[in-house]
Amino acid sequence: MEIYKIENLSFSYPASENKAIDNINLKINKGEFITICGKSGCGKTTLFRLLKKPVSPFGNIDGSIFYKGENISDVDERTQVSEIGFVMQDADSQIATDKVWHELAFGLESLGFSNWEIRSRVSETASFFGMESLFYKKTSELSGGQKQLLALASTMVMRPEVIILDEPTSRLDPIAAHEFLLALKKINDELGTTVILSEHRLEEAFPLSDRIIVMENGKIIADGAPKNIGKVLKRENNEMLRALPVPVRVFCETTDESDCPVTVREGKKWLENYACEHNIDKNVSFPDNEYIQSGSAITVKELYFRYEKELPDVIRGLDLDVKKGEFFAILGGNGAGKTTALSLISGLRKAQRGEIYINGEKIPEIPDLYENLLGVLPQNPQSLFARKTVYLDLYDMTDSRLSKEERNAKVSEICALCGIESLLSRHPYDLSGGEQQRTALAMILLKNPKILIMDEPTKGMDAHFKAVFAKILENLKKGGATILMVSHDVEFCAEYADRCALFFDGCITAVQTPRKFFCANSFYTTSAARMAKTVFPTAITASDVLYALGKKETPLPDDYGAKKSDAGHEFFEKKKKKIPATRIITGVLFLALCAVCCALQLMHFVTLDTAGYVAFEISAIVLAALGIACFFPQNEIKSVDVTCGKKAFSKRFILSAALILFAIPLTIFSGIYYFGDRKYYFISLLIILETLIPFFLVFEKRKPKAREIVIISVLSAIAVAGRTAFFMLPEFKPVAAIVIISGICFGSESGFMVGAISAFVSNYFFGQGPWTPWQMFAFGIIGFLAGTVFRKNLIKKTRISLTVFGFITTFVIYGGIMNVAALLMMTDASSPEMIIASFASGIPVDFVHALSSAFFLWFISEPMIEKLERVKLKYGLI
Repeated sequence: MEIYKIENLSFSYPASENKAIDNINLKINKGEFITICGKSGCGKTTLFRLLKKPVSPFGNIDGSIFYKGENISDVDERTQVSEIGFVMQDADSQIATDKVWHELAFGLESLGFSNWEIRSRVSETASFFGMESLFYKKTSELSGGQKQLLALASTMVMRPEVIILDEPTSRLDPIAAHEFLLALKKINDELGTTVILSEHRLEEAFPLSDRIIVMENGKIIADGAPKNIGKVLKRENNEMLRALPVPVRVFCETTDESDCPVTVREGKKWLENYACEHNIDKNVSFPDNEYIQSGSAITVKELYFRYEKELPDVIRGLDLDVKKGEFFAILGGNGAGKTTALSLISGLRKAQRGEIYINGEKIPEIPDLYENLLGVLPQNPQSLFARKTVYLDLYDMTDSRLSKEERNAKVSEICALCGIESLLSRHPYDLSGGEQQRTALAMILLKNPKILIMDEPTKGMDAHFKAVFAKILENLKKGGATILMVSHDVEFCAEYADRCALFFDGCITAVQTPRKFFCANSFYTTSAARMAKTVFPTAITASDVLYALGKKETPLPDDYGAKKSDAGHEFFEKKKKKIPATRIITGVLFLALCAVCCALQLMHFVTLDTAGYVAFEISAIVLAALGIACFFPQNEIKSVDVTCGKKAFSKRFILSAALILFAIPLTIFSGIYYFGDRKYYFISLLIILETLIPFFLVFEKRKPKAREIVIISVLSAIAVAGRTAFFMLPEFKPVAAIVIISGICFGSESGFMVGAISAFVSNYFFGQGPWTPWQMFAFGIIGFLAGTVFRKNLIKKTRISLTVFGFITTFVIYGGIMNVAALLMMTDASSPEMIIASFASGIPVDFVHALSSAFFLWFISEPMIEKLERVKLKYGLI
């Protein structure tokens, strides 16, 4: 029975010309164990996320996905949450609570299960996975393997029909990865749960699978039993053959027989028979990496470190000596202290005892540690990303003393070397795990470090780029660089490292050349070493085994770094723009207002107290800054086009405008004349209800998503927090600026709602009163107008236009409404003269408030709008 059926599925991300998924047809039967593999960026993660609607990416989709015969779009959300489990690559991003048993119960509580059923399921699941000893532990105290097991268990407690896992073992050591995959196989065998797994490290997953699916450029290029996949890839001379387990690779490069070994045991038996049948000489000497000892680059003596005084030592008597020009690899289990040791060596943490020397000098005595000396690639590459595109992050890492052309040339060269030319316009956080790793590596290499320290650099890398990565490291060594790497990738370390060390219980327990290191081990060793131990005792890699058999592995095509790319230069090669006349007029106007402020103070035309003079001085400075800024070119802030070129107002918009412009003012005036301002809480709540009507009209043809409601709530909370944070500066508040940005990004109705709710909630801190409904309406109408003007492209979205808009609307609209409100709250009888007087008396206050809106819009509008537009694109909030 089919649990998934995919027909002609294609998918592309917004603003991308390439298809992430290209015309895929696939059937997955109930109870199958499927492993999907492919190069980084081939579309595995995108395909996986499309299989579960709540985590699906936003973009253009064609074709159909059927779950149990029903289109996935029609399957209700509760069914998808409970029946389709999803385990992410990074367990930390999936764990939501503080205790293990809380995490196991979290999903069931969210679905409303009874207490006795939650207790029953949680206890049964904990027993099944052997988690009794971890049950009451804090999730922060778990090792990487335990966290990944918890993520799996907290998914299985929901009793899903299918479980989808996106590279779950990428951060696990070989032993923890083996145990995790055995738990997965146990689920498949004993519970009949369908397993769909994505992996780069196939040694363990390959023999557990019923089918292997190979993807390339968004397409399926091979689909079959594990025994047959190697032959298919070999026949097509596909580079993914290098990613398959050692027994499969050695077999496919050696013979065309029918039965291909998949496990180490099968490979060992086949190799013994093959060597016997072909009289292969077992006394083979294998070529090793040339290793010439020289002076010390990194020296660590008797190092001790603990995170807190009461906690035990994480690093205990660590001694280490890394030679200049050496590639030194450290291996060990999760939680052994490897990452902590690297943070101490790189100067990010300070040890309680012991000494660390870099090129013979203590770390505190080195003035510019990270300037062309030490390069650090952290375990999480996202910690290096600070800009909105890959190109900008790379450009920032180049030497600022170089010319723009030279810096661009450096970026182009490193992009070609690391194979990331097509990623330059992408946001770093939108890349796959392997693509992020390559981008982070490129950033570090741009600093030309003499000592390179890397923590798990090969995780998420495909076999092709690992070979390229090895060439990069080899070239760095030839240039005299020293490399210190922590890794769980035993195959990579065995093939390319000069020396390997085993890290255990806070210190290094063994150091040897790769051949001596892996030949001496039975568990922490390579698949090739286990497979060939009885035939070629000193073989540790697939290349060694093939060399002994008189064969050679098919070389990978050298398409990385084949040519330099000019991609990305468009970010910096921009034509000089002329300043439009409107900008010049606006600048002159601001400078004139600045002059007026100065004249009023110098000539004593107005009588002000100390606070008033300070306000006028601040106003003069802000006006001068805005005026000068007008004479510099401004780029339009990029945003998602939701109007599709149509500027006509829809019926929904007209109805919303009627409710906001007529119904709400009528409610306020009714409150004044019928309740005498005494029921301001009641009036405020009525306004909120009337605000909700146009907001929910946006969803007349679809259900609102929780994330759409949440982001409006967050914007309201930011406005409230901003008003509270600046309480000590009278009228100098960012509320109007936040409201304007909300209207621009999410429409008129959302802008009005953010404004009204912000005023209502913030008055719990500043004091509620009859003025609350007026403030709600005043802030709301600013947001509504911003959404109308900018979303319909009536005014271009530049920083200066937003600043001017904010100044005028705050001064005229908010000031005008609140001045009239103040008059009506003081007296029932009003006249035109009294209204004019109220306007005149409120000018200084309104002026400062308007300037604050202009000030905040100038500094926060562009970054905040860009962030919100990115959120809209990523999550489909359009």
